[in-house]
This record gives sequence, C-alpha cells and structure tokens, in this order.
Amino acid sequence: MSETLQTTDAAASDADLLDQTSVAVRAAGSALRERFGEVVRYQNREELMNALAANDDTALDILRPRLTRLRPDAGWVEDELDGGALPPGEWWVVDPAEGNVNHLHALPDWAVTATLVRENQPVLTVVHLPLTGETYTALTGAGAYVDGRPLHVSRTADLGLSLVATSQARPDEDKNVVRRVGSSITAMLFDALVVRTSVPATLHLLNVAAGRIDAFWQFAGARADLLPGALLVTEAGGRISDAEGRPWTPQSESFLAAAPGVHAQAVATLSR
Repeated sequence: MSETLQTTDAAASDADLLDQTSVAVRAAGSALRERFGEVVRYQNREELMNALAANDDTALDILRPRLTRLRPDAGWVEDELDGGALPPGEWWVVDPAEGNVNHLHALPDWAVTATLVRENQPVLTVVHLPLTGETYTALTGAGAYVDGRPLHVSRTADLGLSLVATSQARPDEDKNVVRRVGSSITAMLFDALVVRTSVPATLHLLNVAAGRIDAFWQFAGARADLLPGALLVTEAGGRISDAEGRPWTPQSESFLAAAPGVHAQAVATLSR
C-alpha cells in the first residue's frame, strides 16, 4: 500500500472515530443536563468535592466504556487538573464536566469534552454544550466545526478593538501565579477593548475559534483545560503559543490563543 493511501485511510478512520466520539460525548452531556437546574448547596470542602465527583461520575459512567471500546489500547486521563506531557502512544484526555462548579451553581457555562491525543499531539476533539445543544469538533488537518458549520477565528488586527479573556487555572493556585494573573488582567485592561474573566477555559477557547473572542490567555493550566481548545483554535486558523510567544506544549507555564492579527500584540502586553 502506498504512503499516500495509508495516510488517506488513517484520516478516514480518524474522521469516523470523531463521529463516534461525538455520540458518546453528547450522551454524557444529556445525563448531566438531567442533573442541572437547582443550585447544589454545600457547607464545607468535603461536601463540595462530593458534589463535583457525583457529576464527574455520571458522565464517566457513559464516557469511559464507550471511548474504551472505540480505542481499547488508548490510555485514559480523567483528572482535569493533571498537566505535563503524556507517555508515548494514544490517550483519551477527558473532562467529564468542564466548568463543573458552574453546573453546581446552576450557571450555564459548562460542557463535556473528550480529546484523543497521539504522541502528545491532539488528533481530534469533541466539546458538547448540553444546554444549547451545540457540539464543537476538530480533527487535525480537517478544520474546526460547530454542528457541521466551519469555524474561523477573528480577523481583528488591533488589540485595542479586541475582546479578550482569561480564566483561573485551579482553585488552589500558587500565589505567584495568582499575582501574575492579576497583573496580566491589569495590563489587558489598558490595552484591550474588553476583558472577560471566568471559568472554564474551554468555553473561552470555543469563542476564540468561532471569532467571538479575539484572544485568550492563562497561566499554568491543565491538559484537559487547554488541549480541546488548542486544537479547535489552530484548526480554525488561530495561533497558539505560551504568553511570551514561544511554542506551547502541555508542559508550558502559560498559554495564549489568539487571532493572527492580534497575537503579537497580546504577547507584548502579557510580557510587560
């Protein structure tokens, strides 16, 4: 078999896998939607963690067996706070309830995500928003889509006219990272048109891919936060790097995704 034909067959296989992954992610989203509506009350950290885990388990009970059947030899990552490089091979990186704390507070900003990573590169991703019914997908080399419609990043070329966003990486972040987040928000308040600050990161990155937000940045972070959006943004024509403009990897200490026209300006602001 020729190399060209092998490549074509692999692409077709990944496209079929993306479709089947979408079915699994939407099913998990439906289960979480049934749990959504009332604010979940908790009085201490233990009760909070139990409530978060209950949502995660609801989605994982659907996702884990279905995705494992699709790729039996792939590893499995479900801790949304994990970071760094993965061992060689294929891995499912899953966030069963991205924006879980929002779900508990009856806020609409949450999703279910699944990303297949091959040799530390995201190959395909599915992000489903159960409350709107939207499903965002990306496949390496094949573009990014929402419900089959192609996505394209903003054509804005002036940071001063841009809507930008950032997100809190984790609840118990290092104090130095917290201070860096604060100073970066201050810098962007001077240089950008509007600054949004909220969780989760993935939803901001969907908006970058769709051209609704011009740039997103975050310090620290985790694979499950950033890999789905990184693939969506790059396949939608955007640029990703660390906050200083260097190539981004899951080991990087910062992350920036932006429309090409404002990427360099965002780097200059964040590097001050």
